[in-house]
Amino acid sequence: MLAALLLNTLPLPPLANSLRPAFVVLGVIYWCLQAPRAGGIALGFLAGLVLDVFKGAVLGQYALATAFIAYVTIRQHLLVRNKPVFEQTLFVIAMLFAGELVIWAIDGWSGKSFAGWDRWLHIVTGAMAWMPLASLIGRTHDPR
Repeated sequence: MLAALLLNTLPLPPLANSLRPAFVVLGVIYWCLQAPRAGGIALGFLAGLVLDVFKGAVLGQYALATAFIAYVTIRQHLLVRNKPVFEQTLFVIAMLFAGELVIWAIDGWSGKSFAGWDRWLHIVTGAMAWMPLASLIGRTHDPR
């Protein structure tokens, strides 16, 4: 999760920044699928709070979104973790979209202007990054 946070906070040019996958959210999804007791909703909430601080967002905005993603992922982990990678990728797309929808709603309620269509690009890049990231992280621990 620390590596994901580092990848999320590295400064990039504006175009590359809008194409960057949400590494922290992908990490939360992975750990909630593979080890729901180790990952858990607390991991999602704390990771979201760290994102709130680093991105300068409304405090609790990313925490709510990642905790929601962690909750849904834990509820569905028995159905999703043994599926083929394509079906897992569809689940990841749905979770990334749901998280971005929560963040978009909070931005609207807090009076922040709509950022444009590029705020949704990280859903596509996150889906493309899911398979390599899941296999890379899967090599770092002993699955039970």
